[in-house]
Amino acid sequence: MSATASVVNLDSRRDDPALVSLRTTFQRMHVASRAEPPPSIGERKARLDALDRVIRAHRTAIADACHADFGSRSRHETLMADVFPTLASLQHTRKHLRAWSRPRKVAVHWAFQPGSARIVPQPLGVIGIIAPWNYPVQLALSPLVAALAAGNRAILKPSELTPRTSELLAAMMTQAFDPAIVAVAQGGVEVAEAFSRLPFDHILFTGSTRVGALVMKAAAEHLTPVTLELGGKSPAIVHESYPLELAAERIMAGKLLNAGQTCIAPDYVLVPRGKAEAFAQACAVQVAKGRPTLADNPDYTAVVNDRQYQRLQQGLDDARNKGARLIEINPANEVFPAEHHKLPPTLVLGATDDMVLMQEEIFGPVLPILEHGGTSEAIAYVNARPRPLALYYFDRDSSRIAEVTERTTSGGVTINDTILHIAQENLPFGGVGPAGMGAYHGQRGFDTLSHCKGVFQQSRINGAFLMNPPYGPRLEKLINLLT
Repeated sequence: MSATASVVNLDSRRDDPALVSLRTTFQRMHVASRAEPPPSIGERKARLDALDRVIRAHRTAIADACHADFGSRSRHETLMADVFPTLASLQHTRKHLRAWSRPRKVAVHWAFQPGSARIVPQPLGVIGIIAPWNYPVQLALSPLVAALAAGNRAILKPSELTPRTSELLAAMMTQAFDPAIVAVAQGGVEVAEAFSRLPFDHILFTGSTRVGALVMKAAAEHLTPVTLELGGKSPAIVHESYPLELAAERIMAGKLLNAGQTCIAPDYVLVPRGKAEAFAQACAVQVAKGRPTLADNPDYTAVVNDRQYQRLQQGLDDARNKGARLIEINPANEVFPAEHHKLPPTLVLGATDDMVLMQEEIFGPVLPILEHGGTSEAIAYVNARPRPLALYYFDRDSSRIAEVTERTTSGGVTINDTILHIAQENLPFGGVGPAGMGAYHGQRGFDTLSHCKGVFQQSRINGAFLMNPPYGPRLEKLINLLT
């Protein structure tokens, strides 16, 4: 059965307008991607320029929509962590697009010379992008940059948990693109399920490990390749020689960005044995310095909704009931009404493996502080657990830094800071194991969403006839020489 026929039959008994629109949009894109020639470099750059213009024109609206969806979201964090990275990706991609798109000449085995070989990147077709709620603009539009650069068409499925931002994205894409090039599918779980069952040429999903597994299972029906950007418990390790106050400053900066609702936020920290109390005090000082008030501070983001807020509270209650000591950082001794969903930064001392906070990704402003007895012990602790999306190590000794990076496996690493590896367009961003599969950003994103086709071209004068039948002594000699 053809892919087009599959689309027509998918959910054919349902007449939900959102599902009908999704099927129709995909079918139109799929047919066009097979019938029309690949877009030129000029056309691709024009599409990237259109995306750049529409983002810049809606900077204020993006910040307002995110603020409304979260109940309170820092305008500066939206501009810094949603808008800026997307614009930086666009700038980097436009600069390098022509070089990435060129056929790449590769060496030919001597037995087949003077033939030539090259790798030719070409568009895959139609890309499905499923974005989460925590960075609803960056994690929808950064993959779109790679899709457009590679010459594809794309459908975005933003999260239903950030409806105002999703509506704004739909309006922006309608303004910037022909709907046969880029479209937005809005809706809840039913639309997301139907979306992941469409026979896309590639699906790029960002979200939880649990939902990622469901997306992969649905995509397998059509053998659709997937890139999964998931999460996990990203550790921060502090060596005893590193200044504790500086480590606290940089770890809390990464932890409290978007109130900890970041897939690569430090999930727990391992400090030298006997230093947990001192590190906790240093963290409290850093929070008070940067945010002397929290409850009504526009620069301190709220937890996105009541479900997530209650999940975090239950995790804290579980830790407390199992013997952990909780240190709430509340510099102005404010009251935090539950309905506002603002959770003060909370440190957890004495956390153990049987606590929910140490079993699941925290995804909030809660930081367990554990102790280690040296670099090897810290490495062993990390390696005994599922591989994380990110790892942070604080040390100035190059040999120990090399040891930690070589002996641990994580999606990415930042040394002596947090988060910043994701902002480097020349570094691939992706997970490993339960933290995800595949990577994008920069040229890696272009290659991920391209088919890098191998092409061999035979020369006019060649020795291929030597391998033709009838086989005999001449071919025996050639095989002996080759083997």
